[in-house]
Amino acid sequence: MLISKYSEPEFDPYGDARETETDEGWRAPVAVAPLSATMGLPGSKSLTNRELVLAALADGPSTLRAPLWSRDSELMVEGLRSLGTGFERVPGHGGFGDDLRVTPAEELLGSTTIDCGLAGTVMRFLPPVAALALGPTMFDGDEHARRRPMSGVIDGLHALGVDLDDDRRGTLPFTVHGTGAVGGGALEIDASASSQFVSALLLSAPRFEHGLDLRHSGERLPSLPHIEMTIETLRARGVEVTSPEPGRWTVAPGPIRAIDVDIEPDLSNAAPFLVAALVAGGSVTITGWPAETTQVGAQLAQILPRFGARVEVEGDRLTVHAPEQGEGGSRGIRGVDLDLSEAGELAPNLVALAALADEASTITGIGHIRHHETDRLAALTAEINGLGGAVTELDDGLRIDPAPLHGGPWRAYADHRMATTGAIIGLAVPGVVVDDIASTGKTLPQFTALWEQMLA
Repeated sequence: MLISKYSEPEFDPYGDARETETDEGWRAPVAVAPLSATMGLPGSKSLTNRELVLAALADGPSTLRAPLWSRDSELMVEGLRSLGTGFERVPGHGGFGDDLRVTPAEELLGSTTIDCGLAGTVMRFLPPVAALALGPTMFDGDEHARRRPMSGVIDGLHALGVDLDDDRRGTLPFTVHGTGAVGGGALEIDASASSQFVSALLLSAPRFEHGLDLRHSGERLPSLPHIEMTIETLRARGVEVTSPEPGRWTVAPGPIRAIDVDIEPDLSNAAPFLVAALVAGGSVTITGWPAETTQVGAQLAQILPRFGARVEVEGDRLTVHAPEQGEGGSRGIRGVDLDLSEAGELAPNLVALAALADEASTITGIGHIRHHETDRLAALTAEINGLGGAVTELDDGLRIDPAPLHGGPWRAYADHRMATTGAIIGLAVPGVVVDDIASTGKTLPQFTALWEQMLA
């Protein structure tokens, strides 16, 4: 059964925002009054794509309730489908599309090509799955995907005896020649460039003949909460996972239990909306906020008060209130000295907030985001400075000094988080035009409709 693009969301993904599109791009709307918005968000991309892989490797059918429907998740679905996994849309109740019934293949089969787009989870999570299939599976993606780091997965699979032909590039494109089985056992990789290297191997490890005893050999390991997310999704399906010491994980061989899963709202996608409250004034409430979660977006509840916000949590509703205005009508946004080594995906939106603050900020621990959808440190520096800002690139982050900003073009670099960052700047700076707002479809196709809803 073919799943239509973005699963026919309940409303036009671009909604009324089409009226603000020009030949040059999307005119970011300016906030003309304090906000008073309450909204829900689609499911977590990180959780959806982990659960899709585990459901495809499980011992029976699983249902994902309220999954994310976006380009990244659709690429994951199509990749798993090409290996033999069955998918069926079933009526959902989350408000952002159908639920999804996943039926594992009796036998995974290769002899196919997988389009990874620009999705790190697809290009990294699926090669170990393809190694469990019979036959060759060729992986490729968008142009920039060929520059994203892949060495941890490629070297790891080589060390496990998997026949993988990458012409010694260490990047896409490459072909995995699956034999239907992977021995597993002890393995050491350097995951300094991405925690996804660890998650990729852990997700398939229960299906390896001897499980996996994985060690990280590098000096640093970014985004540790994402590895914790992977471990929790495995344990929820009955897999025995331990971490006997920092930088080491063991996964016992055995079945992956079929279960029905509720996907949490994407808390990292909440960032631009919650940040908007500080920029525009007023308040923004996100519904469905989980009491406990492994999502790094949950750190917003502790991070935004450092900029001066007031955060309230009542049940499953998180509300961010703007700080009191400062002298001369300033927004009252404070500067910060912030280490985001565990939550680098929040950095672009928080850098926009820092660019509108009354004081200087330094955001560090984010050198690894040079290797995300684009070099985000260089991109943020170029785009904010292009609007009159004063951002300095550091070895491991950015320094942002206060400077008056003006309107102008904002390049998204085909990066969803760069696009939403331009929208945040545009709330306060008239005339910001984002060249590729459609790139938000990677993880939040409804972004512009929800943005307009928030402003309304």
